[in-house]
Amino acid sequence: MDYNILLDLVTELGYNLAMAGAETFRIEDSINRILTAYNIESEVFAIPNNLTISIRTADGKSATRMKRIGYHGNNLDAVERYNSLSRRICTEKPAPEEAMQWLKQTGASCIHYTFPKRLLGSFLGASGYAVFFGGSLIDAICAGFCGLLVGITDHFLEKFKTNHFFRTIACAFIMTLTASATNAVGIANNTDMIIIGTLMMLVPGLIFTNAMRDIIFGDTNSGINRIVQVFLIAAAIALGTGVAWSLSASIWGTPVNTPSTVHIWWLQCLSGFIGCCGFCLLFNIHGKGRILCALGGAITWGAYCLAAHLGCGEILCYFLATLVAALYAEIMARIRKYPAISYLVISAFPLIPGAGIYYTTNHLVNGDMGRFADKGTETIAIAGVIAVGILMVSTMVRLWYEWRGHKAKKELR
Repeated sequence: MDYNILLDLVTELGYNLAMAGAETFRIEDSINRILTAYNIESEVFAIPNNLTISIRTADGKSATRMKRIGYHGNNLDAVERYNSLSRRICTEKPAPEEAMQWLKQTGASCIHYTFPKRLLGSFLGASGYAVFFGGSLIDAICAGFCGLLVGITDHFLEKFKTNHFFRTIACAFIMTLTASATNAVGIANNTDMIIIGTLMMLVPGLIFTNAMRDIIFGDTNSGINRIVQVFLIAAAIALGTGVAWSLSASIWGTPVNTPSTVHIWWLQCLSGFIGCCGFCLLFNIHGKGRILCALGGAITWGAYCLAAHLGCGEILCYFLATLVAALYAEIMARIRKYPAISYLVISAFPLIPGAGIYYTTNHLVNGDMGRFADKGTETIAIAGVIAVGILMVSTMVRLWYEWRGHKAKKELR
């Protein structure tokens, strides 16, 4: 066996998983399973920006590979394909040279949406959530237009290798300034709903979800690293929107907003479904998975509305809805043999407190520290409840499979 080729294989596989946005435990587990299938003792250490693999060959020698990981994407189709490849290698155990060819073929087979389709995703995501949070049809169209501008800005800044923090500032600035302009010329009635709907495109939902799953699997360093990224992105959103508010106020004055509407539950679920369809395009989800992931978002918000109708408090509603989202993701992952992260990150999107993030930033910029503290505490509490719900379901599912594994081993004895 050529150990160098095998080591190159698992290093490239782990790197591709990381760049596509896979969780740390999935990267490490995929590599360990492949090497174990070839009866090779290994140590794997992955963090969001680095991957290190060490193996011990049959003659007792050690070999190590280390690879730096750059900015992570949102390519969940690639996560599914590389995850399936790792399972296939473990089952068939081909020669390392053949497995390397499989890896190249998998990379070549990954499907990517065209730029126009990703812009469609930006339009659907922003417009859907503008209605979801209480905006009108006109607000939704304006939010969709702002979403298009955000998608174009992010695309071209990424081509120039601009870092994610600055791209987020630029996108937040453009969306806020454009939303204020639509209000100033009399097109839109509610600037807040336009900004909140578009802001959902900038919220780091995948990073937050991966952070929670990393922590539950014991990858604390990776989890904390990702949480820091979440706070930095939130700060970038606040900075971009704050500067745009100040500029727009000096040009057009403070926008006059009509009160937002609390839409009927089925319209909220429908607009949430449309918004989730947009994010399926942005996260590069293909096939039946698109509808199933978006359907998960509608089911999740339906669970929230049902809990609210039964008289549960807001925090409890978020907690119960998170349990439904996480359970739906785990069930679909087992049925379709795909990673749960694809279903979880989309299904949980309606629960992300986009309005809370917006109003917290708004109060801070306006110097209303009392309302800033109240809204900020509420937003953090909702985020914490979502995290606890995800962790609880993931823990229970993992304990269930551990118990089944121990039970199967006892029966074999």
